[in-house]
Amino acid sequence: MFSSWKICCSRISQRWILAVMGCLAISNAFSMRICLNVAITEMVRTSEASNSTSSDETCPASESTSSSSSGKGAYDWDEYTQGIILSSFFWGYIITQIPGGILADKFGGKYTLGIGILATAIFTMLTPSVVEAFDATGLIVLRILMGFGEGTTYPAVNVLIAQWAPPQERSKIGTVVMAGMQVGSVVGTALSGVLIHNSSMGWPVVFYVFGAFGVVWFLAWILLCSSYPDSHPFISDQEKKYLHDAMVEHTHKETGPTPWRQILTSAPMWALLIAKVGENFGFQTMVTDLPKYMSSVLKFSIQANGFLSALPLLAMWVSGIASSWFADWLIAKDRISRTNLRKVCATIASAGPAVFLIAASYAGCDRILVVTLFTVGMGLMGLMYPSTMVNALDLSPNYSGTLMAMTTTVVAVAGVLAPYAVGVLTPNQTLQEWRIVFWITFAVYLVTVLAYAIWADGEVQYWNDASFRIQRLQENDDDNQVRGGRSTSKHPDQLPSV
Repeated sequence: MFSSWKICCSRISQRWILAVMGCLAISNAFSMRICLNVAITEMVRTSEASNSTSSDETCPASESTSSSSSGKGAYDWDEYTQGIILSSFFWGYIITQIPGGILADKFGGKYTLGIGILATAIFTMLTPSVVEAFDATGLIVLRILMGFGEGTTYPAVNVLIAQWAPPQERSKIGTVVMAGMQVGSVVGTALSGVLIHNSSMGWPVVFYVFGAFGVVWFLAWILLCSSYPDSHPFISDQEKKYLHDAMVEHTHKETGPTPWRQILTSAPMWALLIAKVGENFGFQTMVTDLPKYMSSVLKFSIQANGFLSALPLLAMWVSGIASSWFADWLIAKDRISRTNLRKVCATIASAGPAVFLIAASYAGCDRILVVTLFTVGMGLMGLMYPSTMVNALDLSPNYSGTLMAMTTTVVAVAGVLAPYAVGVLTPNQTLQEWRIVFWITFAVYLVTVLAYAIWADGEVQYWNDASFRIQRLQENDDDNQVRGGRSTSKHPDQLPSV
């Protein structure tokens, strides 16, 4: 039976199975992470200050938009406390990034990724019990532990892509995998609203459902995927040879010690890190706090909140997939260099959302227009997939886990700052307060993408290959010989005597 199963699986492209399973991994990670963003609007008791704010600063509720459960939450957490709760996940997320990348580079991505997702799933299912027993303090500690588990996700996934995605398919495979961020965000946001609205259990149901999804994914992952093509039990010899031949130039080599000095002094690497700060500050502002904006400012019901908060994320997912396939076509046809492609896409992915966020903040209480502007803006953000999301793979396939760990550490810093800033700047959840948040996001977007446009690179860096150290030593020896007069060559075409 096992042999027939193996024959059946060998007929399927295993790199695309890994891409789909990788997409589901990130999807599970994000749905477990962000379901709290919707649930917290039902967990928290609406403050009197919010209810008494003048009508000029908040939008009026209507029968079609008002929430039937508004103000009935059990927990008296102010905006500042909610900001701390929503940002606490990233406190743990920061800590395991670089260790996770190093582990994935050294031992492979399969178990580094799988164990992290499983741990997060268990913590997610424990959330209702912990909140009931320990209130906000318990939730903050649990979210930090969830961050520990998920901190290995992107470094491990990047290592797996480096081993399984040929250069000519890297944008497509990388985008399919990384699009799990949008799939998880869309499903986690939309389904949370539906589950809470239709379940007698209330908000705890979302944590049980998404935690269970994570456990089921882990079982399938252990069975179907492997860290390397050479060790995969189901891969065909034809696909294994294709992957080896396609990637032999820059991967499957002994890497030696991580070239930290070269990485930390690399201008393209710093450009990538700076771009990720702006890109993810905006993204986390939208993903983490958009449900609160829909609920507190626009006064949408919990079910409508879930669907409408998911709509911009769905647009981002679709545009990410479409732009990545187009990007690979442009590179394959030699219509644009990889470097210029990354820069153009990153610029659109930052400048576009920046403009539309500001426009949405001045659209006031026109709910249809606001949702449309948010949707278009985040749709343009999808172009980050064929740019900054795969740029670490361009720079160094051999150290992609470590580079991804560095970029996701920066992302985690943005994840801490964005919800905290929103909590501090919007104590009353008014239009004017949110407008300040969007102007800050606008400035961060434009400053950071400018640095990327100047210094980014889309080609493999010299320090990707460990042999660069040997080559440097040989060049130094040759220079010393020339300076010492031991070189007898007088003409470029003259061969040295033997």
